[in-house]
Amino acid sequence: MIHRIASDKIIQLAAAFKAIAVTGPRQSGKTTLVKDLFKHKPYVSLENPDARRFAIEDPRGFLAQYKDGAVLDEVQRTPEIFSYLQEILDNSNTPGLFILTGSNNFLLQQNIAQSLAGRVAFMTLLPFSFMELRGGGVSIPEENALMINGFYPPVWAQQIRPKDWYPNYIRTYVDRDVRQIKNITDLIVFERFMLLLAGRTGQQLNLSSLAVETGVDTKTIQSWIGILESSFIIHLLKPHHRNFNKTIVKSPKLYFYDTGLVCSLLGISSADQLANHPVRGSLFESMVITELIKQRTNAGLPVNLYYWRDKTGHEVDVIIDDAGALTPIEIKAGKTVNTEFFKNLTYWTNLNESSKGYVLYNGAEHQIRSNGLEVMKWEAFLDSKI
Repeated sequence: MIHRIASDKIIQLAAAFKAIAVTGPRQSGKTTLVKDLFKHKPYVSLENPDARRFAIEDPRGFLAQYKDGAVLDEVQRTPEIFSYLQEILDNSNTPGLFILTGSNNFLLQQNIAQSLAGRVAFMTLLPFSFMELRGGGVSIPEENALMINGFYPPVWAQQIRPKDWYPNYIRTYVDRDVRQIKNITDLIVFERFMLLLAGRTGQQLNLSSLAVETGVDTKTIQSWIGILESSFIIHLLKPHHRNFNKTIVKSPKLYFYDTGLVCSLLGISSADQLANHPVRGSLFESMVITELIKQRTNAGLPVNLYYWRDKTGHEVDVIIDDAGALTPIEIKAGKTVNTEFFKNLTYWTNLNESSKGYVLYNGAEHQIRSNGLEVMKWEAFLDSKI
């Protein structure tokens, strides 16, 4: 079993809070992790129809079986039990009594906000991080093959070929989860919408364009975007709004949490196909940004990542905002340092009167430029834990 970096933080939170909620996409390893960390607790999957029916029809009787706590998997499927959980937690001083997992962040947070606010600590578990794979001793391929593989545990732990696993994951997700969250009658249109999103990875979100190409209105597109966000399929990177006396773009940028999913949607199944594909640069950028996100979620920290772009076209891929201390980052898929790498960073640092910035690229050379900009291999930056 590959060690999950989030384990330490989950154990720490379970020693302080009466309940822990572990959210994340389906198949990210939530169940495997919590069952391993809390072996002494009974495990109940609320995907099981019998268990779910019991919890819905007789929540008090259902929870009476677990006075000493339990792991309740996919608990958002039974919103009826949250009020009863509140009563149990309020009458107990035992930390880490219940471990709750869910693959729909919106439904889980909505139920917890209504009944369990202040009693539950949240953790997000995304698929494997690069650091976890490397620490687990698995053989990691070169970047193109890595992006096609993606980071979902079944691809690595069960060695299922990406071209076999991802289409089935997408089909299961659309058929089951989307219907559960919202009654979408035309799944073919929704699948086309996901394909259009995959082709827009790394681009600013344009609801009107998506609506026209999908054949639905913008309110529907907004709703569908919300579904994919709450299910940890896509991440919207918000723009950083510090005013530099320029008109700043305010639309978020769209990224998928997993590059393997994008490759599957776009029909990319080999490293050779990806090497010359126009989406390669955006996919590499998406992979690195998601690794930065995982670095934060695994530590239980807020995701303090943004991008910056002005109306004249100057753009910085990532701004790390650490309580007002800003670190700009450019992400480049190339292996050779190019003077163009520094153009937007230099523009931004001049506006901000800053001397610190990073270019993360695919090459091995490490450079520290006289203007304070630093060139690093993307993996090395993750190692530095900045």
